Amino acid sequence: MADGPMVVQSDRTVLLEVDHPQAEAARRELAVFAELERAPEHIHTYRLTPLGLWNARAAGVDAESVINTLLEYSRYPVPHALLVDIDQTMTRWGLLVLEKDPIHGLVLRCDDTPVYEEISRAKKVQPLLGPRIDPRTTVVHGHARGELKQQLLELGWPAEDRAGYVDGTPHPVALSDTDHRTGQPWALRPYQQAAADAFWATGAGTVVLPCGAGKTMVGAAVVAASSTTALILCTSAVAARQWRDELLARTSLTEDEVGEYTSRSKKVRPVTIATYQMLATRRSEFWPHLELLDGQDWGLIIYDEVHLLPAPVFRRTADIQARRRLGLTATLVREDGKEGEVFSLIGPKRYEASWKDMENQGWIAPAECVEVRVDLPESDRLVYATAEDTDRYRLAASSPLKTGVVRRILHQHPGEQALVIGQFVEQLEELGEALNAPVLTGKTPAKRRQALYDQFRAGELPVLVVSKVANFSLDLPSATVAVQVSGTFGSRQEEAQRLGRLLRPDPNGRQATFYTVVARDTVDTSFAAKRQRFLAEQGYAYRILDAGALPAVVVDPETPTAPSEEN
Repeated sequence: MADGPMVVQSDRTVLLEVDHPQAEAARRELAVFAELERAPEHIHTYRLTPLGLWNARAAGVDAESVINTLLEYSRYPVPHALLVDIDQTMTRWGLLVLEKDPIHGLVLRCDDTPVYEEISRAKKVQPLLGPRIDPRTTVVHGHARGELKQQLLELGWPAEDRAGYVDGTPHPVALSDTDHRTGQPWALRPYQQAAADAFWATGAGTVVLPCGAGKTMVGAAVVAASSTTALILCTSAVAARQWRDELLARTSLTEDEVGEYTSRSKKVRPVTIATYQMLATRRSEFWPHLELLDGQDWGLIIYDEVHLLPAPVFRRTADIQARRRLGLTATLVREDGKEGEVFSLIGPKRYEASWKDMENQGWIAPAECVEVRVDLPESDRLVYATAEDTDRYRLAASSPLKTGVVRRILHQHPGEQALVIGQFVEQLEELGEALNAPVLTGKTPAKRRQALYDQFRAGELPVLVVSKVANFSLDLPSATVAVQVSGTFGSRQEEAQRLGRLLRPDPNGRQATFYTVVARDTVDTSFAAKRQRFLAEQGYAYRILDAGALPAVVVDPETPTAPSEEN
């Protein structure tokens, strides 16, 4: 019997002993093709899923590599039937291929006759197929390219799309070797170039990089390589402005060539940056802005934070499969379970970099993750115990006791800039008042938001209290502390984004610290455990601290926590 850190089981689960000397090496390998399901203190549970295996296969990892990892690190013999199943599952990728035929146009090729007979008889697939050209080739209706890939994936037979893409309207773009804002030289980091190359090898797919690793630079490199008109979709007007600023600073594009399509401005230019909210805006039965997706001859569409893609954009994306598509994200996890739609409609994972590897190489800041637990007072425990299930999380997560805990945490980080992050506006406003810090929520006007961000970046604000509007595509490199007081029901997506606010390397070499304050023995603790699965997936250890262990803080009312600001 070997002394490996893993136990591989026939039900497709893999148990990883966290304290084993080889655990970190095994975790890095597992993360490529397996999904973390549970992450308590000592044993983490992973699951081998078809989608995880197909994503790995599309990224260039073959079945032999997956099997070798399991054999190398398993403490016990790996069930033979499971090894056969892994090989057969991964072999399905590429068995069905979408191609362009010079005479018949879009066709589906399949060399396995029984597989072809199975899929061609499926009720949802039949209407998407045209006449059969020969025993291995069938015409596909041009409009059905995306829908067919979705249906085949649901049947367990993913199609590899090699049908190519329209060129789009040419528009020359070049990367600059100088940052136009600072005059300083710059170049793509090696992993950014590798990610752009991996995408460009196929023309559709997803790149997974940590927050702070420069996904925007990968997008800029792809725009330059395309040298066509491009549409960039992102999460907010602030994110759109950041994309615009980076493109103008790092490429040959001028202000007249880059347009913003947001609630503030609707300018369509050779490179246009729009928000998901605009495209998903509905009036009665109509989606007036969705035509932007196919109303121009785009050569490239970039989906920033692709894991947040709203349903209407998903549906329209099924119709524009002839456009090159790049998805950018820090995590492919979707809380609605629609990772398969990203896989089939945007494209499989083409490149991924480990958060801890990036940290070890100095590209993102090292981070310590701490959970601080607070006991509810007896009166609040009784209110919580008698509350309806729908109200319990808000009661626990919004406990007034958290305010004092946040103050004590911040007191431990003098001279550092901190974000206090939460879900509930009332709670945030109370925190802002207690800390004498400005509060930024979804109701904060865009101009005010930008001003607060600018003040924070300039070091004029030591503390900024923010809602979930600050989760995505926000660059605040001066933040080294974050305190999370409430979140979205255990969302790993959100945990990734919030931790990512801290991972821009600090010029003084300070370590980032990510705190989560939770109410003990409530659903707040349960949701925190779900969010921590993301931290464990990425190799981050976290420690649990009792709030009573934090040093007390004597608050001088004459000494404000932050410069006086309107909330």
